[in-house]
Amino acid sequence: MIRKITGFLNLPIPNAHLTRSKEKYDLIHCAHCLSLNNKNPWVADVECLWSLWVSGQNSIIGKKIVREILLRKNCKKILPWTNVTKNEIEKFFPEIKNKIEVVYPAVPLVKIKSKRHKEINLLFISRYFYEKGGLHALETINQLTKKYENVSGIVVSEVPKEILNKYSKNKKIKFYELMPQKELFENIFPTSDIFVYPGYSDSFGFAYLEAMGFGIPIITVDGFARKEIIDEGKTGFVIERPDINWKKYPPIFENEEITIKNLIKKTEQLIKNKTLREKMSKNCINKIKFGKFSIKERNKKLKRIYGEALRRRT
Repeated sequence: MIRKITGFLNLPIPNAHLTRSKEKYDLIHCAHCLSLNNKNPWVADVECLWSLWVSGQNSIIGKKIVREILLRKNCKKILPWTNVTKNEIEKFFPEIKNKIEVVYPAVPLVKIKSKRHKEINLLFISRYFYEKGGLHALETINQLTKKYENVSGIVVSEVPKEILNKYSKNKKIKFYELMPQKELFENIFPTSDIFVYPGYSDSFGFAYLEAMGFGIPIITVDGFARKEIIDEGKTGFVIERPDINWKKYPPIFENEEITIKNLIKKTEQLIKNKTLREKMSKNCINKIKFGKFSIKERNKKLKRIYGEALRRRT
């Protein structure tokens, strides 16, 4: 609500905080924000450009305030989550180019029990049903569960009542209300085989990493840094993005029939091809275990960055 109100008024407010604790720090790591601390060296990880402001990104004063914070000597590193965000920040603030380095988010590798279920389970999970593409994912799941005897669907979301009434007639789709992550990790992800998740409003999407951690190939729609996260044909498929009118709610999609058709086509490809599905599953696990989204890789980068920041205190 604060963002909406201040954004409407275009007030120049940076997303920056002051450390008020009496504790002494050698280095501060700001999560998704900037620091107003003038003494300690600090670094900040940033999801996307707009997260540098509460509001006023496009105002002259707002841009000036954030630039001054970024140019401070004790601002040692800005760590965008993706190269897309890195390029956005460099374009906005070319004078801090040497302070920017991509550090990808990471998720822990989970112990996966062997999948003993006979059916192929298609999965969609999200708090925000329309914004994340729940309607298109659900229609995809609905059609494919009707077409294939060995295919079932799982939907975990706040599904609008009218949509739930329409699709609950398909008894091969199980609907769940939102649940704790522990329950998702113990009961939902381990029994799923393909993650059908358009993710229209995601600027990153941790759901992708969580699915990969369980060896679940992903069917998604192109979007912000999407092809940095999903390796086309290796960990999933990324289809063409439709034009979206976000001024309406639910949002209006142009050519959504084509989008659904493409989602079905790519999901069906994995349903039919067990070898490809298993190969993608292994690729997903390896990406989390050894690749750029691994805890080990992230910690290795952070250790070096922290060390450099501490050596360059002045």
